Amino acid sequence: MSTVLKTARIEPLDPASITALLRLPPVAPDARDLHVVPATGDIKIHDAAVLVPMVLRDNRVNLLFTQRTEYLKSHTGQISFPGGRVEAADAGRVDTALRETEEEIGLARTRVRVLGALPEYYLPTGFRITPVIGWIEAPFHTEPDPYEVADIFEVPLEHFLDAERYQRHEYHFNGRHRHYVSIPYEGRYIWGATAGMLLSMARTLSLQRLK
Repeated sequence: MSTVLKTARIEPLDPASITALLRLPPVAPDARDLHVVPATGDIKIHDAAVLVPMVLRDNRVNLLFTQRTEYLKSHTGQISFPGGRVEAADAGRVDTALRETEEEIGLARTRVRVLGALPEYYLPTGFRITPVIGWIEAPFHTEPDPYEVADIFEVPLEHFLDAERYQRHEYHFNGRHRHYVSIPYEGRYIWGATAGMLLSMARTLSLQRLK
């Protein structure tokens, strides 16, 4: 296990700078990160999207997360962003992220200002996830789906832009060597795809790229 990332952002981020950073060419990633290793072989690709909600509250930017219930068939109890599989009626990845957010936590899409998207994140199971960055200003109303969402909570954005907080892990599964990252926060354990997308976000939102 080791820490990753070597640069830190100092200045605060706002919608204009975030949008500008998201429009720049993607940062060269670490080859071990799943978000740059597309599924191969006979694995069928399933497109999905999540909303990465950036909440402006009391002059501070937070990230909003959900904790999945124990009722779900997969990833029970894990911390995630609202989102899910693309459906035929969706107009695109942004529409998927906004629709799923409405369904899971009752946040109206009219409250979300879409700033752009992070690089696609691939799972070994074949899911290709588009993380959509959304800007939301408090106050706003949420109403979690009791079957899917056990909790909704916020964490200061700067927690995820600190290089020292990310940890890298390795393990063997079904004859393959895997890597994943985690980033704990006050007793909560954020890992797997969610932490991987956060790591991608941390690289992307380095303000050094605008200089």
